[in-house]
Amino acid sequence: MPGPKPLPLELSDHERRVLRGWLRKQTASQALVLRSRIVLACAQGRPNAQVADDLGISRETVRKWRSRFAAGRLDGLVDKPRPGAPRTITDEQVEALVARTLDQAPPTGDSHWSTRSMAEATGMSQSAVSRIWRAFGLKPHTVQTWKLSTDPEFVSKVRDVVGIYLSPPENALVLAVDEKSQIQALDRTQPVLPLSPGTPARMTHDYVRHGTTSLFAALDIASGSVIAQHYRRHRHQEFLRFLKTVDAAVPRDLDLHLVLDNYATHKTEAVKRWLLAHPRFHLHFTPTSASWLNLVERWFAELTNRKLRRSAHRSVVELERDIRGWISEWNKKPKPFVWTKTADEIIETLAAYCTRINDSGH
Repeated sequence: MPGPKPLPLELSDHERRVLRGWLRKQTASQALVLRSRIVLACAQGRPNAQVADDLGISRETVRKWRSRFAAGRLDGLVDKPRPGAPRTITDEQVEALVARTLDQAPPTGDSHWSTRSMAEATGMSQSAVSRIWRAFGLKPHTVQTWKLSTDPEFVSKVRDVVGIYLSPPENALVLAVDEKSQIQALDRTQPVLPLSPGTPARMTHDYVRHGTTSLFAALDIASGSVIAQHYRRHRHQEFLRFLKTVDAAVPRDLDLHLVLDNYATHKTEAVKRWLLAHPRFHLHFTPTSASWLNLVERWFAELTNRKLRRSAHRSVVELERDIRGWISEWNKKPKPFVWTKTADEIIETLAAYCTRINDSGH
């Protein structure tokens, strides 16, 4: 039997402003940010189960902070002082350390703070600096790359590609197509030492190059099976040959919808003329700098992680034979990658990210 329906939460304008401010405040703890998200979601009238699913947390967590807020309002979301020895580091010192981590470069000229340099600058211990960074999710030693698309047709292209993922046309095959170029045939300079109890497999960090190959692949988004072909180069001539391979591999009664990036070889006059002569082919281009929209990239990651990263090959022929064998095994039990996000969700997420960047002052 379903449990009792939770009482609705109503927020004052002041409470809503404070909660949204906590979401944007860089010095707010991750726990406080999560609690703010829970309360804002509950205030929209969503049930506990839906809030839990949307935020990836348990229903009990949602119930706990809904009740805490209902009882204590904003003060109910803030952690109370714990029993034990008195604190030696004040809230002001913590906030100053976090702000310094985010806004100032180390005086030594280093590119980023370390626990040692921050400890010297603040007079705290390295362990205290480490605890504070962990509490606020700060990792100065790591960096992630990112790039926002500047394609003027970004929104329309996202809607086109995502729309065909979520609602494929009838009597048609949707293929995510791309090239993995410059795959190197690498051989280690010394034999690989096998896995043994208590010791991982080991290989030398140096290697010998024996040439490269390019892999053209078309991933069937419905079944997960792959049509693939090796070429030593990746010009428009090779792309055209691959289109002919796909054309021969797919039954004639099916239309073909290809999701592609904006690589120049996909748009040459020779390719356009061939496509005009083969009207069952329909191309859907991802926005520039948005390769994450192409599902075949997810399959390339599987190929890299499960095969290429730890393989050794003494020739390009050996490399290509090994990859063909792996693809053959994949196609015996193919696994589709299911796209779940709608175009609106993607656009809203990127808009929120851009707002967060602008609000941060960076």
